[in-house]
Amino acid sequence: MKIAYSPCPNDTFTFHAWAHDLIPGAEPINVTYADIHITNHWAIDGTGPEVMKISYATLPWVLDDYALIPCGGALGRGCGPLVLTAGGTTDPASLSGKRVAVPSEKSTAYLLFRLWAADHVPGGVGEIEIMPFDEIMPAVRDGKIDAGLVIHEARFTYQNYNLTMLTDLGEWWEKDTGFAIPLGAIIAHRSLNLEKIEEWIRSSVEYAWAHPEVSRDYVLEHAQEMSDDVVKAHINLYVNKFTKDLGEEGYQAIEALLGRAAKEGIVPSFDMKKLRSYK
Repeated sequence: MKIAYSPCPNDTFTFHAWAHDLIPGAEPINVTYADIHITNHWAIDGTGPEVMKISYATLPWVLDDYALIPCGGALGRGCGPLVLTAGGTTDPASLSGKRVAVPSEKSTAYLLFRLWAADHVPGGVGEIEIMPFDEIMPAVRDGKIDAGLVIHEARFTYQNYNLTMLTDLGEWWEKDTGFAIPLGAIIAHRSLNLEKIEEWIRSSVEYAWAHPEVSRDYVLEHAQEMSDDVVKAHINLYVNKFTKDLGEEGYQAIEALLGRAAKEGIVPSFDMKKLRSYK
């Protein structure tokens, strides 16, 4: 079975056991490491592996062919995207007409940014530039872009680039709605044995928690020169109870985000029932 997920610590930690044949009875997997901007488009185009990590924001485009697996993903509190600038300002109005770099136009981060900017940036922002997430902070620091929308471990390292956090979109979302932030979703093609895939992913999460030291070398191999402390903070933040099981709280958060985005015309309308169904 082919699967694609990012090289970020939360994904390599979560899937280590399955990727290394440590889950009894699980089908072996062939892993492709890809940025979520790439997997989002693979899912939409139908050109990707059978199982993928994508943005929750991309689900409305793909739910006819792919099912949401209720484990293995990233959804939580205190883990939202940040809007960064180099000028020291925290005034949202400063973004009016400015160029902003984002990691993907179909990412949850960008969806949250669009919802937030509609209420906080007079006249709206200017040009949006798609940029690999690891290039955004240097581009903001060097003045190549006016502001950057960052995800992943950037929330722990942006100070190293002398950048200022203009807003924490996760904090805004949580205060505005009371819900956790849906970030990365695990999807699988509806033609597969989805119940088994769910079982194997959940077992991989449980194994990672029970034996955190076993995955260490694998995680660090793909951690893009992150320090041990940043890797641990990253995992602790993004691998949580929702990674094991979305539960009702998780599903409600997803429905709130995508329902609001569909109402605003940011994503296409879709059958909300498909979020919870394998059929």
